[in-house]
Formats: sequence, C-alpha cells, structure tokens
Amino acid sequence: MVKVYGLGVLYKDVNSATILKAAYDLQSFSFFQRSSVQEFMTFVSRTIVERTQPASRQSVKEGEYMLQVYVRADNLAGVLISDHEYPNRVAHTLITKILDEFSAKVPAASWPTGNETTVDFPLLPQYLAKYQNPREADALTKIQNDLDETKIILHDTIKAVLDRGEKLDDLVEKSNSLSMHSKAFYKTARKTNSCCNF
Repeated sequence: MVKVYGLGVLYKDVNSATILKAAYDLQSFSFFQRSSVQEFMTFVSRTIVERTQPASRQSVKEGEYMLQVYVRADNLAGVLISDHEYPNRVAHTLITKILDEFSAKVPAASWPTGNETTVDFPLLPQYLAKYQNPREADALTKIQNDLDETKIILHDTIKAVLDRGEKLDDLVEKSNSLSMHSKAFYKTARKTNSCCNF
C-alpha cells in the first residue's frame, strides 16, 4: 500500500533550515521506534533542504523511502517523505499546493524567526491524511497541471545530495538536534539495515 510518512514546511536560511510545521504518520513503525524515526525524518528533511538550491526541486531515494523537496525562490521549502510507490509528480504538486496555502496564511515576515510552536498552520495533518491516497492527489495534479517547469533532480541516495566528502554518519554524530537515544537507534538500524535506512 502506498504510504506518505511525513510532510514538512521549512524555511531555508543561509546556513540552515528551520522546520516551521511538520506532520507525521508513523503508525507502521513500532511504538518504541516512532520518536527516533520522527527525529530522523526531521533531521533528514532539514539536511536535504539545506542542500537544495532556491527555486529548485529534488527527489531523493534512500533505502525504502523517497524524499521529495522543493525550495521556492523565497526560501520557503516543502518536504514529502513517502515510499517509492507514491508518484513523484503528484508529490511535487502537493508540496506546491501546501507551500502556496502556507504562504497565503502565514506572513513571510514571520518565516525567518518562526518554528513549530509559533507557526499556526493546522492544515498539514489534514493534508497528510487526505493525500495518503495518490488518486486524491492525482485529481489535484490534473487541476494544477502547470507544475512549474523547474527540473526535478532525482538522486539515488542521500549521499548524492551531501557535499563532497560529507558522510551521513558524521552529520548524525555532530548533530545537536538528535538525542543520544536516536543516535544509538540510527547506529543499530544502520547495522541491521532496518527501519531507518536514512
């Protein structure tokens, strides 16, 4: 069955990306793994947005996951994390719709200083639930068939997105946004090649 695990709206600053709002559906993970999986999805979302140029889109395959990212020219960014079955074009159309609605409801002046607790955008969990079925979103694609002509760059792994010489393991180790528990979980998952192939 097709699955969308997460949606996020971020603001890309010069050196970092801040999550303004995010929603996750982690029912398919065990209860004890959910917080670590969510931390990793947040971490990877920020990392990919930081490494995506403004006014461009990327699709990144990593293990059993697909990460779709769009950073607009105004540095507002959207990320959709799904399985490989979710159609790329539908994902990017949905991200565009979410960012358009977000920018209509949340003033741009608040983006650089905003965060998940200060930004009010309650529609994200509703979108996550509604667009689990790509056919719902496919209708959206037909309506908004003018997905901007930005080329979507497809990468086979997150390694292709990282700067030359950077390793995900090193970024995880240096990260202040991941708890010690999540770092240990990442190492274990890496060794067993399970759950988080990020």
